[in-house]
Order: sequence, then C-alpha cells, then structure tokens
Amino acid sequence: MNLNDKKFVTTENKSGLSSDETIFHYFQSGTTITGKYKGGSILEGLIVGKQTQDSKIELLYQCLTNEGELKAGESKGKISKTQNGKLKLEFNWNWLNGDLSGGKSEYIEIE
Repeated sequence: MNLNDKKFVTTENKSGLSSDETIFHYFQSGTTITGKYKGGSILEGLIVGKQTQDSKIELLYQCLTNEGELKAGESKGKISKTQNGKLKLEFNWNWLNGDLSGGKSEYIEIE
C-alpha cells in the first residue's frame, strides 16, 4: 500500500493534538514517506518516515501549535483498507519532548 499524494483526516486521537480539523498530506517514493499537516490546534507540521512492510510504517513528526509550542514525536502504525476502499491509518505514538506522553490515533483517507 502506498501513501503517495494521499490526504487523511483524524477520526480518533483522544490524547493528541490532531483533530477532525487537521488534514495530513502524505507523499511516498519507494519506502520513504514525507508529509505535511495543519489545522485545528496545529499551525504547521512536518512528517518523515519509512514503510517497513507492506502495511507497516514508522514516522517522526514535528509541529508548531497555534499557541507557539514546538512538539516532536514518533509513531509506529499500520495501513489497511476500509470496506469502501479508503485507506485507514492506525498509530501508537508518543511525544519526544514535553511530558513524553503517548496514545493511539486513527485516520481515514479523504478526497
């Protein structure tokens, strides 16, 4: 499964910053993944990572919040397809700065 030029919106992220107002735009070349995200409480965000198996990815991310806070984190996730053919991302993640907390999040592909 390939994330090139795919956009996602958050469907679940209880303890994180992204919300249903945050749009993630991914690009992929080979196993290398990059991306940008913004919306909701996130002013600007950047992603770099890799695909480790067909359905597994590892990402590092950083963002600047609307309040001026810099945040950085890491995640390991899986890619799957929904019944209607949309891609779905599920992550276990944690912050690398601040309180070092973490959580689980889910995202669904949008047009």
